[in-house]
Amino acid sequence: MSSLYTRSKEFPRNRKSQSDSPPASPSPTAKTLRHERLSRLESGGSNPTPSDSYGDRASARARREAREARLASLTSRVEEDSNRDYKKLYESALTENQKLKTKLQEAQLELADIKSKLEKMAQKQEKTSDRSSMLEVEKRERRALERKMSEMEEEMKVLTELKSDNQRLKDENGALIRVISKLSK
Repeated sequence: MSSLYTRSKEFPRNRKSQSDSPPASPSPTAKTLRHERLSRLESGGSNPTPSDSYGDRASARARREAREARLASLTSRVEEDSNRDYKKLYESALTENQKLKTKLQEAQLELADIKSKLEKMAQKQEKTSDRSSMLEVEKRERRALERKMSEMEEEMKVLTELKSDNQRLKDENGALIRVISKLSK
């Protein structure tokens, strides 16, 4: 049979016109697919022999196995990509935790320094109560230090919240990594 037939559930076999056929120089993949279709169509019109049905089953099995292999390779690539993404997230969370810890330590040292300065200022104020002009300057400095100390305390609160958030994210990342490793087994 040299003519092409299409088949669907709703319509009987229809003959394709020459204009429906693919271009004159299709790609090698298109040629092989067309050749497979033609061979299936030509064999569909004749009565299949047992060896033909065995060949059809073998080719169907081969196509199914090839499809399964492609799907398996795609899923393994997706799993590898997701593992890499979680690893990157975990590493970035760790580096961010380290940066926040150093900031927290620096802020704690600065807070301790400011507190000691404030105590010294309070002691100086008691000693120099007779100097009114000096008291005004010291009061201003004390107010400035108190404001700075309150700002530092607010920053400490924010840093502790960030630290707890980072720890929570780290725990979630670990849980996700465990789930992914269980799923990949």
